[in-house]
Amino acid sequence: MTQRIPTPSQARPAVFLDRDGTLMEDRGHIRSPSEVIFFPDSPAALQRLGKQFLLFIVTNQPGVAEGVVTMEEVERVHAHVVAQLAQWGIHIHEVYVCPHRRSENCGCIKPRPYFLLKAAESYGLDLSRSFVVGDHPHDMDFAHSVGASGVYVLTGHGAKHRSELADPTLVVPGIRQAADWILTHSSGSCF
Repeated sequence: MTQRIPTPSQARPAVFLDRDGTLMEDRGHIRSPSEVIFFPDSPAALQRLGKQFLLFIVTNQPGVAEGVVTMEEVERVHAHVVAQLAQWGIHIHEVYVCPHRRSENCGCIKPRPYFLLKAAESYGLDLSRSFVVGDHPHDMDFAHSVGASGVYVLTGHGAKHRSELADPTLVVPGIRQAADWILTHSSGSCF
């Protein structure tokens, strides 16, 4: 079976979103849907982005490898996140999770591009017209590894790690301002 590779004019842009500290409060290893607290600006920002981009969540969850949280708990949390966002009219195409510790040197932990490349292949994405939004320098490295644009938010761990950023990096206060910038600077809709 041959796979149809989209031509550049058919390839669609996407926004890849970090979870904790970007869309919702970073409360450590979240084990239950009841612990999910979205930032107030997240629903409106994602509604706006979802009109022009495919949306994905990409998250490192090393607590699984550390035995602090189970993969089943992570999956329940993600099912809740996706369902809650759907109630607000937001479609998340996929949630990608790396359950490993950084010391395990796996192929899927951010900033390695595994999930970006997987999404591009599965959904026919143009990564050069795509964006990564996150609160850690690894998220920016993740974007740059495939030629996507990174938008760094100061929520979550963003302020703490800001000094570790490579220049130039676009820095905004939060998800609302990230959406504003992306929508102003994007090169077109995927729909």
